[in-house]
Amino acid sequence: MPRRTALLVAALLGLAGVGATACGSGESTSGAPSSTQVPASTTTADGGGGTDAGSGSGTPKVEATTALAADSPTDLVVRPGDDHLWLAERAGKVRRVSVSDDGAKLATEGEPVLDLTSQTTTDGERGLLGLAFSADGDVLYVSYTDLDGNTRLVSYAVAGDALDLSSRKVLLAVDQPYANHNGGHVVLGPDGKLWFGLGDGGSGDDPQNHAQDPDSPLGKMLRIDPATGERTTMISGLRNPWRFSFDTDDSLWIGDVGQNAWEEVDHLLADDIEGANLGWSAREGTHDNGNVDPEGRTGTDPIDPVFDYSHDGGNCSITGGFAYHGKAIPALDGAYLYADYCKGDLRALRLGTDGKLAEELDLGIHVDSPVSFAADADGEPYVLSGTGTIQRLVPAT
Repeated sequence: MPRRTALLVAALLGLAGVGATACGSGESTSGAPSSTQVPASTTTADGGGGTDAGSGSGTPKVEATTALAADSPTDLVVRPGDDHLWLAERAGKVRRVSVSDDGAKLATEGEPVLDLTSQTTTDGERGLLGLAFSADGDVLYVSYTDLDGNTRLVSYAVAGDALDLSSRKVLLAVDQPYANHNGGHVVLGPDGKLWFGLGDGGSGDDPQNHAQDPDSPLGKMLRIDPATGERTTMISGLRNPWRFSFDTDDSLWIGDVGQNAWEEVDHLLADDIEGANLGWSAREGTHDNGNVDPEGRTGTDPIDPVFDYSHDGGNCSITGGFAYHGKAIPALDGAYLYADYCKGDLRALRLGTDGKLAEELDLGIHVDSPVSFAADADGEPYVLSGTGTIQRLVPAT
């Protein structure tokens, strides 16, 4: 997260967690709604190629409904073969969540399936940060920071609807020099390997140049073989890839959090991923970072994002989402969902057939402190709020 906003964002997340605990139900103590509706709008980018033939068209008409009150939710994932979703709460608990027939209502069931509250902390940008499952649903992968703030990626065998705690295996351990820019998102890639995003280690301007150091895992996208633990650096030059996702064509979307001025969305075709360098710390979005000497800080042929936006108007930190391919909102098909943590307006963008920005969409929905996007088994979207709610996006009535 941006250096000058990192403490603000962390404080807001911390306050949201405290409010959820104090209230007992996970609802915000402010009494204000966690989402609001305003008119949606579409902006067409100048000079972009036509949108893909299979993508939706027109301005999507979408609204948000509260599906669940939770304790600082950070991730919500599908387990293959399970009609429940699995929820990560920042303080360290993992819960199974039942889903109503229409997906609009979620409910936690019983005790947590995993409790790491004694092994993590919510200081800074730390905590339980991500979940993923193996393709057969028999292994859960858990990303968190330990009590010293260091990154841990571990696995547990799933036994029925519970975890075999004795099966715990550490797949990755990375020391973190600062309390921010931890990354921590984990995804099972189309290649069957784990993809893991790590920020540059924190502070500001990547003082140790981790993002461009081939010997450091920080500021990188790693691919990890869960069977052997072997890891490969796939992408360098990242600042804090808090959320990323694969599209149906195996291309990769990344919401990389900026510093003091620019937030960015990166899109890499499947054949362009390995070896890509996104240019941090000499580049922030499509702009030069004047705080550092660019020598040795951009890599060779850095790749610009497909979209960036400034901190004007109250923006501070991008929350990346995924490209929508559900059935309920046809006009949103193919659009990449994202939001800004501070501003809270849900937005989307589409690329043209030339791979450049073709369309920006304002979905007309505000969610307080959006920290993550998620999808159910049908690809229908949820937005997780740091204030303690999970919002379901549905067609406007």
